[in-house]
Amino acid sequence: MKCKEQAPDEFLISELKNGKEEAFDSIFRKYYKGLCAYAVNYVYDVDQSQSLVQDCFVRLWANRHNADTIKSLPAYLSTMVRNRCIDHIRQMKTLEKLHDKLEMEEFVVNAENTLLTREFEELLVNAISALPKKSKMAFEYSRFENLTYKEIGDKMNISSKAVEALLSRALRLLRKDLQPYFAILLLAILFFASKL
Repeated sequence: MKCKEQAPDEFLISELKNGKEEAFDSIFRKYYKGLCAYAVNYVYDVDQSQSLVQDCFVRLWANRHNADTIKSLPAYLSTMVRNRCIDHIRQMKTLEKLHDKLEMEEFVVNAENTLLTREFEELLVNAISALPKKSKMAFEYSRFENLTYKEIGDKMNISSKAVEALLSRALRLLRKDLQPYFAILLLAILFFASKL
């Protein structure tokens, strides 16, 4: 016997418990639109409301073996929808908090990185300024103008070997002057890696 939308709820519940898909379809047609309208009052989004109500109907079908515990189908379905909407709202709030927390952490990391970058640039400028005149000149030609050893040698009227020696000395002095910064940078990298 085909179930009709007008069939009494007690009959639909009994047929649902027996796994009759026609009963489920009748319940769905009878209550779906009203439950969607009810859900909109919680989530203020028609598409989301429809999705949440559909979830409830999926649960109703999955738990059909316990259908005989349902006293009032409209009350039972309304409670399911309300609880599903509340769960959804909680999940959204949790996601928002997580998103806000991640944004704040990203802001802090970016601020710290900017600060470290500025500190490093300042230290680097000071360290380059403190280099002996010829080493500084060779270093600046090499790193900032991208000149080859031969081009630097031609500009400074020295051999390529002398340029190589000046650059070696400059790099050794810079490493020594910037060593404390590299230790701080390494600690910062290890700290942020442990947070991931």
